[in-house]
This record gives sequence, structure tokens and C-alpha cells, in this order.
Amino acid sequence: MLAALTLVTGVAALLLAAWCGWAAYRDQPTKDWHFIGMAVVSLLALVQLVIGIVALARGEKPDQGTTIFVAYLLGAFACVPAAGFMSLGERTRWGSVTVAAGGVVLAVLEVRLYDIWGG
Repeated sequence: MLAALTLVTGVAALLLAAWCGWAAYRDQPTKDWHFIGMAVVSLLALVQLVIGIVALARGEKPDQGTTIFVAYLLGAFACVPAAGFMSLGERTRWGSVTVAAGGVVLAVLEVRLYDIWGG
């Protein structure tokens, strides 16, 4: 796995969380710009998913097991889109809080993915 991509994805997730947290603090729902940010973070997670699957297909093995690694990869990929979808149902500040929480969860998943791979 690429440690640099894991770091960039984690930092982007934290930046998204801070941005949406600031919107929640200002009592604002998620807006179109937030969804663009979510798309960028989700694209990074998709690239990481593809690279992880390719690495497994080439025969590389994570230190803590393939099954848990794939589960974390899929969870990291689905985390921000799920939070974004839920924020559409809650068009108040709590939608922004949901996306901020999703960003923090993704950052934690990135740290765990790095650890599972053997970083």
C-alpha cells in the first residue's frame, strides 16, 4: 500500500471534517461545495481501494490478514458517501455534523489501514 496516499486521504478527510464542523458551528446544512469536497475525498478512497485490491492480486499480503484489510478498505470507501447521503435527509446543521463525523471516522480508518498493512 502507498503510505503517502493513506496520509493524503486521512488529511483530506480531516479537512472535510473541519470544514463541515465549521458549517455546523455556524448553523448551516451541507451545501453544494461540501458535496464537492466529499466527492474529492471519496475519489481518494476509491483510488486507495483499487490500489489495495491490485496489491493483493499481485500477491502482496497485509500483516494482519487479508479479510480484515479488505473489510477496512470497503468501509473506508463507503464512509463519506454514506455520511453525505444521510446529510441529504437532514437539511439542518446536523447534516453537517454527520459529514464531519464521517470525515473523522475515515481518518481513523486510514490509520487502522496503515497499521493492518504493516506500516
